[in-house]
Amino acid sequence: MSIAKVLSVAKTQVGEHEKYSGGHWVNDSKFTRWFGKIPGYSQGGYGYPWCAVFVAWCAAQAGAASLYPRTAGCATAVNWFKNKGRFSAYPAVGAQVFYGSGGSAHTELCYAYDADFAYTIGGNTNVNGSAEGDGVYLRKRARRDSYLYGYGYPDVKGSLSADPDAAKFGYKHSATGKAASSGSTSSTVKYEPFPGAAFFKGKPKSAIVTAMGKRLVAVGCSAYKSGPGPQWTDADKASYKKWQKKCGYSGADADGWPGKASWDALKVPKA
Repeated sequence: MSIAKVLSVAKTQVGEHEKYSGGHWVNDSKFTRWFGKIPGYSQGGYGYPWCAVFVAWCAAQAGAASLYPRTAGCATAVNWFKNKGRFSAYPAVGAQVFYGSGGSAHTELCYAYDADFAYTIGGNTNVNGSAEGDGVYLRKRARRDSYLYGYGYPDVKGSLSADPDAAKFGYKHSATGKAASSGSTSSTVKYEPFPGAAFFKGKPKSAIVTAMGKRLVAVGCSAYKSGPGPQWTDADKASYKKWQKKCGYSGADADGWPGKASWDALKVPKA
C-alpha cells in the first residue's frame, strides 16, 4: 500500500465540488454518496461535512483503506490515530492533518512540508481554507498556527517526517519532505487548455468537445440524451450550464458558454 498513490488520487480530485442547490453549497457530494447516509442531515442524509470522508475515499480508491480511519468525524479520526500511538505535532508526508480544538474542526492530507508550512489537499474547504467550504483544494498551512492541532501518521515504513522521533513511527526524519511519485499516470494527467469562447460559439466538431462532455458526465452535470460526442450541441451547452451552476455561478455567468475559470476547474483531459 502506497502513501504516494493515496496522495496521487487526492490530487486528481482538486477542483471537484459538492452540490450547489437553492443558491448555496449543500455538502452533498460524490464522497458523501460513497460513504453513505447519516440520519438527521439534509439532502436525504448526504448533506454532511465531508472533509474526513474525503480522506477515507482517497485511501479506498488507492487500495490503502486500512491506513486511514473510515469516518465522517474529525475527532473520531484523531482518536483512531492516538489509540494506535501514531499521532504527532510534526508534519509528515501522507499524514492526516487536523485543525481546531482537539482536531475536531477540519482535516486534510499533507503531501509536503518545509520549515514553516504544511502543504495539503483538503475536501470541504475553499480558497480561504474554510472548514466548511465547497470543494477539494490545495492549501498552504502555517505549521505553527494555533489552529493546526496535529498529524495522524499512517502505519507505513519510510515516509518522511519532521518529528525528531520519526523512527518510532517507522518514518525517516527530514527537515523538509514531499511525496514521491506513485508510478501512476494519474498524477501526470495533461489537461486541455481553454480554447476560447469563440471556439464553442462556432459550434465546433472536435475531440475536445467529446472530452469536455465526458468530464461533465463524470461530475454529474449531464443533460445528454445520447453521447456526448464531438459535435457541439444544445445538450453540451445545457450540460455546461449545469457545471457553471455547480461552481456557484448564476445569471449571465451561467449561460452554458464555457469560460476560462470554469473550464480550468473542470479539468478536461487532453483530447
